[in-house]
Amino acid sequence: MPLTIAKTGETNYIKKITGQDDVRQRLAELGFVVGECVTVVSEIGGNMILSIKGTRVALDKSMANRIMV
Repeated sequence: MPLTIAKTGETNYIKKITGQDDVRQRLAELGFVVGECVTVVSEIGGNMILSIKGTRVALDKSMANRIMV
């Protein structure tokens, strides 16, 4: 399922990242890699604040939809 479906406070593991190479590379630079644990901190209008590798990262809905958990 895409990360946008995950509920606030839920911890999931990344299974796949879709999109073109430049998008996947950008997400990898932010810490979004297969097997990594990601927690949804908050979600407003599809835009999300996520906790990954001890940091908080904000993603818009289109980017969060590319992350499968």
